[in-house]
Amino acid sequence: MKLLASLLTAAALAVPAFSAFSASEAPAAAAKPDLAKGEASYTAVCAACHNADGNASIAINPKLAQQHPEYLIKQLQEFKSGKRNDPVMKGMAAALSDADMRNVSYWLATKPAKAGFAKDKDTVAMGERIFRGGIPDRQIAACAGCHSPNGAGVPAQYPRLSGQNADYTVKQLHDFRDGKRANSTPMVQVAAKMNDKEIKAVSDYIAGLR
Repeated sequence: MKLLASLLTAAALAVPAFSAFSASEAPAAAAKPDLAKGEASYTAVCAACHNADGNASIAINPKLAQQHPEYLIKQLQEFKSGKRNDPVMKGMAAALSDADMRNVSYWLATKPAKAGFAKDKDTVAMGERIFRGGIPDRQIAACAGCHSPNGAGVPAQYPRLSGQNADYTVKQLHDFRDGKRANSTPMVQVAAKMNDKEIKAVSDYIAGLR
């Protein structure tokens, strides 16, 4: 009995020691984004092209407000590395550290996206068909399958498209199709099968998604 008691006492003493060791060896939690610093960096580097609240009014520039932060961080990192080719954005991203990118992206996620609208009533039905159903006879996948039926996207996987400036979406689809943008294999494969009219129609429809 004395031996058993000794063993139990030793085991009891060992538990807190083991727990303390485990806690000290656990990986540190990722630092929370600093939204104040994010706003400051955004205002200094990004606001001139994307507006103070991330809702770009210049049609060829993307709206960034309410975008998934993981997606924005990935794009900024790839602009900086050159994996996504854009001379203007490469220069802007070069000025940002990883912490800056994280802070800016999470700050933008807190800004409400302003609704857009479709402009071409003659092609909006085509755009809706492509977005919601794809083009089955040419194996073109529906945009809604990845970006959700209302264009909200899927956090950490697929970007928000709802209300995006149509001219910007047209340019990105052309760039995917023409090999100027290659940082998304699925998008390269989809855009490769689309003609100019289809690209314009679905981009216009996306601009009006709510």
